[in-house]
Amino acid sequence: MSDRHISQHFETVAIHAGNTADPLTGAVVPPIYQVSTYKQDGVGGLRGGYEYSRSANPTRTALEENLAALEGGRRGLAFASGLAAEDCLLRTLLSPGDHVVIPNDAYGGTFRLFAKVVSRWGVEWSVADTSDPAAVRAALTPRTKAVWVETPSNPLLGITDIAALSHVAREAGAKLVVDNTFASPYLQQPLALGADVVVHSLTKYMGGHSDVVGGALVVADQALGEELAYHQNAMGAVAGPMDAWLVLRGIKTLAVRMDRHSENATKVAEMLTRHARVTRVLYPGLPEHPGHETAAKQMRSFGGMVSFQVEGGEEAAVEVCNRAKVFTLGESLGGVESLIEHPGRMTHASVAGSLLEVPADLVRLSVGIENVDDLLEDLKQALG
Repeated sequence: MSDRHISQHFETVAIHAGNTADPLTGAVVPPIYQVSTYKQDGVGGLRGGYEYSRSANPTRTALEENLAALEGGRRGLAFASGLAAEDCLLRTLLSPGDHVVIPNDAYGGTFRLFAKVVSRWGVEWSVADTSDPAAVRAALTPRTKAVWVETPSNPLLGITDIAALSHVAREAGAKLVVDNTFASPYLQQPLALGADVVVHSLTKYMGGHSDVVGGALVVADQALGEELAYHQNAMGAVAGPMDAWLVLRGIKTLAVRMDRHSENATKVAEMLTRHARVTRVLYPGLPEHPGHETAAKQMRSFGGMVSFQVEGGEEAAVEVCNRAKVFTLGESLGGVESLIEHPGRMTHASVAGSLLEVPADLVRLSVGIENVDDLLEDLKQALG
């Protein structure tokens, strides 16, 4: 199957886009081109456009074509990590003196990139509740070049109306950037809703097996894609061929995994709402979630991430994390195995003391694809 897909159904595209059979052997899985340089057919005569694997590598090309197809974009780019992708995007879009609106609930590493790295470059930023278009509009300045969104957000599972915010950003002449890591393109396609750029940590649901680190950008505009590709090559934080191959493998089962993640997470969230020690459950699939209607409108399902708060404060939350047995205590998310963590002390320690500081009694779950009854029993015993 070429880039002109016979079927537009997601599951088929996920398996076939970029995965052309090897012309030499007929292998149905793209080879791992573990190579740094390529023989040229005369000076400047590149065979297939490849000269050096920082600039392009066939295995990475297959992944990038797959990513673009899944998100409905014009260009996909694969990086060494999600933060490497974000760094390339920011240095492509922004110049000293520019301004960015960032969400009041964001991944700690993203906040650290803005607060500790990009700000030293003379880029300013301000915080807004991106679930409220009016709040974002109020945060805009004449120098705003980008509005940054996570939906669902990390770790409070906030929901932003992508289509509504795309109008706000467009009126201001700014790019709308959506981190789609929690949803994956199977559950949500931000470019179709008006976003300009989609960001992924491929480490999470796209890879899906906790065995690879990677990041991606997918854009709707070809010219922006070319500019990003120039910076990707100039800066060099590209995905290696083995990492690209692992993500391609993971994507083939993304649809069936996300269905199971979402199904399990829904049952976990419903159980937690009934537990006496749980004071609040954050999951967009619950009807009482403030972003439920928006999530139902723009997502296929509600994903595998659940956060909750417990009575007894920070120490009680830490105790729940430590008592879990089937849920593994660890950072990251999106793998087939279930994970549990304390955001305040782990993934979001970098936002302590800022406007993005997370509640001390918060526990975050990445609900895996194990038997859900085992997950429910484990959480019950962890909660005591």
